[in-house]
Amino acid sequence: MPQDQQPPAAGSALQGEKAGKPAWGAQVLALLVFLAASALVAGLGGLASAANVDGWYVTADKAPWSPPNWLFGPVWTFLYIAMAVAAWLVWRKRAEGTRRALTVYAVQLVLNLLWTPVFFGLYPTLGTPALWIAFGIIAALAVAVAVTVMRFGPISRTAGLLMLPYLTWVVFASSLNLWAALNN
Repeated sequence: MPQDQQPPAAGSALQGEKAGKPAWGAQVLALLVFLAASALVAGLGGLASAANVDGWYVTADKAPWSPPNWLFGPVWTFLYIAMAVAAWLVWRKRAEGTRRALTVYAVQLVLNLLWTPVFFGLYPTLGTPALWIAFGIIAALAVAVAVTVMRFGPISRTAGLLMLPYLTWVVFASSLNLWAALNN
């Protein structure tokens, strides 16, 4: 048996794993955890927007480039899956910088979670200031996603590339938020 294919020594921390990669079962579980985290953020965001997207937002002054409301669900579904897979690809590499990369990923996930209830949920109470607070959050989110892309890319090029549509959409959504803050 060639040296690079020898099984790890008994009692080794890598027993049942190849070249430092997590075991298959751990990889599947981790992917499910990343998908569940994305689903949780999506679900909570959906709850916050569902109550208001047909409320104040119907009559809000929206940017002329705003897509139809039905487009947001499919786009966000794709983005949440892509970001979960990207995080999983980085996690499974166990490379130097993985912990920092996943920490930044967690920060952007929290910012993502905060934006929807602030934008949709606080407007009826606070009015325009809620839209400006939301804009601050989404601007921070764009920065956090950009940093995530920069941290993911060196660890897994595919992971970095999977985050680019998300970054693009967040920047686009920022322009919609800015328009709303300026015109409502």
